[in-house]
Amino acid sequence: MSATHGTTAAIVRVYAPPLAALVLFGLEHAHVVDAETPWVAILSGLLLLGSVFAAVHHAEVVALKVGEPFGSVLLALAVTVIEASLIVTSMLSGGATENALARDSVFAAVVIVLTGVVGLCLLVGGARYREQGFRVEGTGSALSVLATLAVLTLVMPNYTLAKFGPQYSPTQLVFVSVLSLLLYFVFVFVQSVRHRDYFLPEGASDIGEESEPPSASATGVSAVMLVVSLLAVVLLAETLAESIERAIHAAHLPPSFLGVVIAALVLLPESVAAVKAARSNHLQTSLNLAIGSALACIGLTIPVVAGVSLYLGRELTLGLDAEGTAILLLTLFVSSLTLATGRATILQGAVHLVIFGVFLLLAAVP
Repeated sequence: MSATHGTTAAIVRVYAPPLAALVLFGLEHAHVVDAETPWVAILSGLLLLGSVFAAVHHAEVVALKVGEPFGSVLLALAVTVIEASLIVTSMLSGGATENALARDSVFAAVVIVLTGVVGLCLLVGGARYREQGFRVEGTGSALSVLATLAVLTLVMPNYTLAKFGPQYSPTQLVFVSVLSLLLYFVFVFVQSVRHRDYFLPEGASDIGEESEPPSASATGVSAVMLVVSLLAVVLLAETLAESIERAIHAAHLPPSFLGVVIAALVLLPESVAAVKAARSNHLQTSLNLAIGSALACIGLTIPVVAGVSLYLGRELTLGLDAEGTAILLLTLFVSSLTLATGRATILQGAVHLVIFGVFLLLAAVP
């Protein structure tokens, strides 16, 4: 009886939120309910969060069918669709402040992943197993791609001469966007095909291989629900964009804090999955999930947002200020030291979490 109840509850959690979100969105646009009403905003936020978790769940089902590391790639792509939709929606509804939203959210995603998520995984895994191992070939190559993309998109615009200010000229923006896409797809090819073994745990089967793959029918249903869930997130993002901005203003936080909120929202499900994997002594899978999501965020989100900004004729502010640049470079430097050893303990986790704490403080109180 309890097993049946648990199965029913799980089904409700992964199917009900996106379907309910679509119904609520329809009611709002039919003017049956007012989107500005507090209870509607709260319900929209809950359904948005539920739809994010539902999207990741269905992506995991499909990923379990295709196996690792394809699963990590699919999850990262799902998260990127969610992040890009939130950014583009805010850009379309806002003014000059939203021109820097892509920078703020991508920067937050990179730092949250490399300091908060990775740090928590190392701390949880190290506390339980004293020391955990991972493959330097995979994590090192992933970090090198991430560092390259981060510096090209978030630091280099401050030092170009074609356009004054922390922006690329249209020609530079197109060139960097194309290079970002190419580099990301090369990484996916290496991770999934050419050197797939670099991203699999040494001497142990991955999580996806220990579980029985779902049936073809279950995979098909999850593929459809993944699309529905992502659509629900995109539509609700339009409804909640202004409410979130008002809440940030009411809390006397800087406008750039919206980027932290978006990054935290879209990274939450993968962060939970990464910590669970580390707790199960699958640190390699944790790092695949964490770094892969950050790579997708910067390698795919920036080109999408750049395309939208060029189409709309809007300025796109990408360059970080001195404070953000310092945090980013410290994060990349410490991460390179941590991921170069192939072994990790709670010490590395503590160092990463200290940097994460400083990032949150400076995000709220610049």
